[in-house]
Amino acid sequence: MTGKPVGISDMALFVPTPKIDLSTLLTTRAAADPRFERRLRLAIESTNQVSMRFPAPWEDPVTLAAQAADELLRRGNTEQDRARSLRFLVTGTETSVDMSKPISAYVQGALQRNGLDLPQTLSTFQVQHACAGGTLALMSVASLLGTTGRPGDRGLVMCTDIARYETPSTAEITQGAGAVAMLVEENPRLLELNLASTGFSSSDVDDFFRPLGSVTARVKGRYSVDCYNEALETAFLDHCARAGTDPARTLKETDLFVVHVPFHKMALMGMSRLVERHLGTSPAETKEFLQERHFQSGIEAIRHIGNTYSASAFVSLMFTLAERHREEGDALVGRKILLASYGSGNTMSVFSLTVAPEAPQVLATWDMERVLQEARPASFAEYQSFVGEVPPEEQAQAAPIPPGRYYLKEIRDDQYRIYECTAP
Repeated sequence: MTGKPVGISDMALFVPTPKIDLSTLLTTRAAADPRFERRLRLAIESTNQVSMRFPAPWEDPVTLAAQAADELLRRGNTEQDRARSLRFLVTGTETSVDMSKPISAYVQGALQRNGLDLPQTLSTFQVQHACAGGTLALMSVASLLGTTGRPGDRGLVMCTDIARYETPSTAEITQGAGAVAMLVEENPRLLELNLASTGFSSSDVDDFFRPLGSVTARVKGRYSVDCYNEALETAFLDHCARAGTDPARTLKETDLFVVHVPFHKMALMGMSRLVERHLGTSPAETKEFLQERHFQSGIEAIRHIGNTYSASAFVSLMFTLAERHREEGDALVGRKILLASYGSGNTMSVFSLTVAPEAPQVLATWDMERVLQEARPASFAEYQSFVGEVPPEEQAQAAPIPPGRYYLKEIRDDQYRIYECTAP
């Protein structure tokens, strides 16, 4: 062990471009079944979601992860240095494409075939616990680097998922897709992880699960919200106990809050509940407390992207950091962040991060607005193809694959998957 801080030096986000507005979904579903209109409208209002992004037919969790990883490794003309120094290439996901081979192994090959010089002397593996898999992968790699790493060793963690539910249903409004890649190393440039005081909570509950052979999840909406809130409370108190601070002080001394965001209102209500319980604030005071810590602005993008499962908390983290960098500049250095990551079934982790001295230089290379601006309004027929409401022979014609994009080239007769990348 070196005793040096370990954390995140850089991050990259990739979200597929097809987008469907929930207003379009509501209109179309209501036309097909007028009796369903009221239930769906109330569900949309209760989540505060606006739209969702979904993958093209040639995209899957592997291509999403590869796209985010490629951007991260090539950023700033550092690709060969970053790629060659990798000791760990790890995925967190709950929508894997193979019951044996991890997504990270598929990504390794795809990146290498696209010219990135990843070494063979690295470890690839995958972590699964619903939406918490990416966080647990990050904690695993950070711990491995802290205990077994040598100077210059790095890890690349990819949180990648496609959220799907049965349709038509009220749950389908919380679908989404995306991937976040994180470069992890000692003396990080962006965020230092403080894992010694991590708080945990785990219970055997059936709030959400996906049976073998199913591409859609089963969710008990109200019950899952209750499980989320209970786990947040337990893990937060465990974090406070391990840090040796009382809950009220911890909340007041935190500059930024980041939580898992299945949908906008769930995260807002969960954090509000935690603040009111431990600070004794009124709803108005709670709203002001969270606004002062820029919580609402950090989860705004989720309203338009949708649920990205294991990537969700890190999507919120990236938008929070980018927004605060625009407003604060170098003053962002040293800010304390409290991150809460939930995985149904269930588990919750709560830990703190500190904004590192070089963070402003890293954040200056990000363009989070581009992620939102790249959205392409999709037809309802394209959406139906995504959710499998039409047979393959009737599915909407896929748009041409853009330059520089990873894609699923082939599924062999034995079901093995082949990936390639289009020319830039």
